[in-house]
Amino acid sequence: PRLMLPPGNLMDVARKLRVDEVIVAVRERRGGVLSLRELLDCKLAGLRIRDLSSFFECVQGQIRLDSLRASWLIYGDGFRQGWLRTFVKRCFDLVVAMLLLLVFMPIMIVTAVLILLEDGAPIFYAQERVGLGGRVFRVVKFRSMRRDAERDGKPRWASANDDRVTRIGKVIRKLRIDELPQLFNVLRGDMSLVGPRPERPFFVEQLTEQIPFYAVRHCVKPGVTGWAQVRYQYGASVDDAAEKLQYDLYYVKNHTLVLDTLVLFETVRVVLTGEGAH
Repeated sequence: PRLMLPPGNLMDVARKLRVDEVIVAVRERRGGVLSLRELLDCKLAGLRIRDLSSFFECVQGQIRLDSLRASWLIYGDGFRQGWLRTFVKRCFDLVVAMLLLLVFMPIMIVTAVLILLEDGAPIFYAQERVGLGGRVFRVVKFRSMRRDAERDGKPRWASANDDRVTRIGKVIRKLRIDELPQLFNVLRGDMSLVGPRPERPFFVEQLTEQIPFYAVRHCVKPGVTGWAQVRYQYGASVDDAAEKLQYDLYYVKNHTLVLDTLVLFETVRVVLTGEGAH
C-alpha cells in the first residue's frame, strides 16, 4: 500500500518518520521529479541513500532489469574481473572438480551402463554452448533424451515432462546426474563449477535481441550450477530467461569463494529435495 507522506521537504519527512534509509525508485533523476539537494541533505545527516537496483541486489540477491541502467553497470563496483579473482576461482574449480569426480565416478559408471542397456550408444551428449566472452564450446552431458530428439534439426527449449526423455533420463535429470560429465569441462577450462548456465548459440542470439544486458553474463565462465539455478524454479521461455538473468547479473557482480561454496551446498539441497527437477 502507498503511504501518503506528510508535507515538507525530504529531510523533515525523514526525521518525522524516523527513517534511516531512503530508496530512490524514480525513473528520472534530474529536473523537478526529485531534488538531488534534498537527497544530499539526507545523506549528510547520516541516512543511507540507495537506488532501486542496489536495494534489490541487497535484499533479494538479484539485479532487477526494470530498474537497471547501463551507467550503473559501468560505474558500479564488482564487475571488474581482476586476475587475482580469476586465479583463485580457477584453483577452487580444479581442486573441487577433481574431488567430485573421485566421489561420483562409481555413480557415473553405473549411469553409463544403464543408458547403454535402455537405449544403446552414445552414452554422452555433446552440444555447442556459449561461454566466456561469447566463445562457443562443446558441453558434455549424459544422454537423457532419445537419439532422435531433434531429428528435424530445430533447437527446442527443454521442458518439464518432456516426452523426448528416456526412462533412465528422467531419473538422472531429477538427481542432476546428467550434469556430472561437465566436471571434465571444468578441468578443461571451458566452464567453472559455479556460474551462469551456458545456453545454445541459437537461443543466445534470440535472447540477446530480446533481453537487455543479456550478454553481460558472458563476462564470466559458465557454470555446472549457478546462483540462478538455486534461486529460481525451472523454466523454459524468454520470460524465464529474463528472470534468471537478474540472478546471473548478481552473481557476475558479487561472486566470491564464499558465494560459490553457498551455491554448491544449495545445489545439494535442491537435488535432495527435488526442487526444480525437469
